[in-house]
Amino acid sequence: MAFASFDNNRSAGPMTDINMVPLIDVLLVLLVIFIVTAPLLTHAVKLDLPKVSSQPHLPTPDAIQLAIDAEGGLFWNGEALSRQQAAERFAVEAQKQPQTEVHLRADEHVAYRHVAQMLADASHAGLTKLGFVSEPAGAAGAPTDPALATATSRR
Repeated sequence: MAFASFDNNRSAGPMTDINMVPLIDVLLVLLVIFIVTAPLLTHAVKLDLPKVSSQPHLPTPDAIQLAIDAEGGLFWNGEALSRQQAAERFAVEAQKQPQTEVHLRADEHVAYRHVAQMLADASHAGLTKLGFVSEPAGAAGAPTDPALATATSRR
């Protein structure tokens, strides 16, 4: 080991040995401290809580089926009505808790302004649960199976 001295007569070269033993001793002491204190840091109390399978009972409202045909005619759950009557019914349904869902079914050939008017009327009434209903491709009229397509075209 090399030790430094205050003697000026000796050569003033740099000290090339670093004593690692004190550093290793300090690190080992810190490691022991962490190993001992880590289990003491958990403040949780282990409890075996009872398990209950109850769910809050919220009545699910019936969905309103609002249909718009190709000419712009309105149908509320199959019943024909005018735009003013639909707006009045929207206002009544908006007051219910939980709020009723409105399922909008529009013909693919209907003018967009009819759909936009119904959305605006529902929004002005305060309805927030609006949805569009569509059919998967191929389900509207043409069968997706080629064998069925040829069988229906022969009739």
